[in-house]
Amino acid sequence: MAGTTNALQKPVQLSADLEAVIGKGPMTRAQVTSKVWEYIKGNGLQDTTDKRQINPDAKLGAVIGKDQISMFKMTAAVSKHLS
Repeated sequence: MAGTTNALQKPVQLSADLEAVIGKGPMTRAQVTSKVWEYIKGNGLQDTTDKRQINPDAKLGAVIGKDQISMFKMTAAVSKHLS
């Protein structure tokens, strides 16, 4: 396995908006996903009737858009903030 890095394990740079939500990068995509979920759960942003829907607050809204988003589309939205 030496020398091969899975895309999820390769450190990436974060946009300023994303860093405002989950902290300073670089970090791996797996860490980014994990920290975004910590933020969502810690701030009660999952919809109460449909847990698959995320209701972003102002900070998360700057990253994924202001409107409610499906947890399945959230990863793609967050990816736009990685480089």
